[in-house]
Amino acid sequence: MSASLLIELGTEELPVKALPELAAAFADGIAEGLARRGVSMGAARRLYSPRRLAVLIEGVAPEQPEQRSEVLGPYLNVGLDANGAPTRALEGFAARAGVAWTELERTTDAKGERFVYRAVKPGARTVDLLQAVLDEALKAMPIPKPMRWGAHEHAFARPVLWLVALYGAEVVPISAFGKMADRMSRGHRFLHDRAVWVSDAEAYVEALRGAKVLVDADERRAAIVREVEAAAAQAGGTARITEDNLEQVNGLVEWPKAVLCGFESAFLRVPQEALISTMEANQKFFPVLDAQGRLTEAFIGIANIVSTNEAEVRKGYERVIRPRFADAAFFFDEDLKQGLAAMNEGLASVTYQQKLGSYADKVARIAQLSRAIAMALDDDADLAQVAALLCKADLQSRLVGEFPELQGIAGRYYAMADASLAELPAEARAAVAVALDEVYAPRFSGDAIASTRLGQVLAIAERLDTLAGGFAAGLKPSGNKDPFALRRNALGLARTLIEGGLDLNLVGMIDAAVALLPEAVAPHADRDKETLRLDLYEFILERLRGYFSERGIAPALFDAVAAVRPVSLADFAQRLSALQRFAERPEAAALAAANKRARNILKKVEGALPERIDAATLVEPAERELHAALLAALAETDAALAARDYEAVLARLAALRQPVDAFFDTVMVMAEDPAIRDNRLALLKALADRFAAVAAIEQLAG
Repeated sequence: MSASLLIELGTEELPVKALPELAAAFADGIAEGLARRGVSMGAARRLYSPRRLAVLIEGVAPEQPEQRSEVLGPYLNVGLDANGAPTRALEGFAARAGVAWTELERTTDAKGERFVYRAVKPGARTVDLLQAVLDEALKAMPIPKPMRWGAHEHAFARPVLWLVALYGAEVVPISAFGKMADRMSRGHRFLHDRAVWVSDAEAYVEALRGAKVLVDADERRAAIVREVEAAAAQAGGTARITEDNLEQVNGLVEWPKAVLCGFESAFLRVPQEALISTMEANQKFFPVLDAQGRLTEAFIGIANIVSTNEAEVRKGYERVIRPRFADAAFFFDEDLKQGLAAMNEGLASVTYQQKLGSYADKVARIAQLSRAIAMALDDDADLAQVAALLCKADLQSRLVGEFPELQGIAGRYYAMADASLAELPAEARAAVAVALDEVYAPRFSGDAIASTRLGQVLAIAERLDTLAGGFAAGLKPSGNKDPFALRRNALGLARTLIEGGLDLNLVGMIDAAVALLPEAVAPHADRDKETLRLDLYEFILERLRGYFSERGIAPALFDAVAAVRPVSLADFAQRLSALQRFAERPEAAALAAANKRARNILKKVEGALPERIDAATLVEPAERELHAALLAALAETDAALAARDYEAVLARLAALRQPVDAFFDTVMVMAEDPAIRDNRLALLKALADRFAAVAAIEQLAG
């Protein structure tokens, strides 16, 4: 009968960030090793804590199924001589198989009849397979820098202290790293520092819970959240629980206990992002926020022990955080004394990129681009220039020097306090402050774009300069190398234009960015400028391919719009949305196929395509009907096309299906009479061109 299988590898404390991956690799390696050997089993459960990796698999069969093998031998004309006697080749094959040649079977393939040896043997016991399964799983684990310990050659992520292996209630006689398996696990290092008897595999989780170890990571994670939320409620606030911080804390504790702590309210004058960063990144604490999302002076630490003197634990947590808060407060106060203008002056001495100059040079380019973009959008160009000229100033601040992740965020705080901006109206000053933060939005995959128009203008300008400079300086990404994050910048630019609904000429903006580049990298020949523009445009479109794919847009739809090269990405998105709805219409497939046929015919025409349609030369009823229907459709879609109501355009053109089908069914386009042929070609061109005014719908065919 089947039984549950447990394998636990006990270690010193494992690396926190690598722990989930190690646990997955260990559990999956055991399950996959059994599966490769044909052993049937139920669900595999990944279990781990800072001091152990384990897998618990339900319903593991006691043995493999029968093992069938087949070895092909010589063909009959090779294995038997003219008298039907075995040749040396056949006798040798039979000897290797361990049977008489008369016991061999025969099979037939494309070349003829041949001998074959087939064997069936009982499957091995599962417990006899486990040593090899464990060895394979351990060998395949992702451990970039294995540790060695003791006077042996064993190497693993951390020293291995014990091994448990149970099949049901039976100890499996396997070993790893010099440790023989038994049924004795270990409890919590402080709360239950002794061996733990595991009676059988199914009792493992409960046995460890009794020894103050929550070995189920999901249970442990839920316990942390409950503890933190309860402590935050006690403080009258809400805990900030990020996935990353929660996962790391989950890898640090076996029996979580929340400890509510606090710090001096005077520190709250410091940008809360700096304090939160210190708490989460350095100490793995959970900040407590008020109802408005503002940081309070409370925070929560998670202890790996239930202390009899919690006050001392609290003091320890508060003691370690205070010096870092004091440093942040000092840096912030010194930056406020310095001011943004002084910070900006220091950018001239900081190299952005050898060929592209200093950060001051980059800021000057961003300012000119921001002004041009604001003018194109009928926004305040002067305000855009003011904000752009300050958008990198905080790189020279002490606070960003200590907390690089606060770039932009620090600038927002300094702008609100900076005397040089006091002359601006309060609303404009607030807009500049927010834009200094939003110039970096979106900061990561899934992050929101800038929420304000001024922030969007700066974000677009910054990314345009980064992309144009990167391509001109020969920094185009290749493989996994992308030191200037040009892929991320391209997607951020595209998302800002599309999600912000900003109808800007992307090609024109690329040209403007290229024109501002320093002499060392700027292309001078028109041909080189055109090549750079096309490369950048294609690069940005490729980032959009994945973006729209994640939103359920089929590749054929994307290709159909990309083929007509819209200069505005907001317009690109409008066309794509309209085409997606058109593709759902019953007429879409037939019209796409007809358009493809028309395009193929037109491609074969040598020289210039005829443009003029002469109604008097239309002789067939089907071509006269199509001409009349097309003239009506053109007249009725002109206004919608001018207004970019692409859905209305395609909906009206969908009504052409019947006359288009009739035309291709009954009319020979390439007639012998040149006048008739050219007239029909002109008719097809007019039809194809009107569809192409929205998208290359022939891409949808098939």
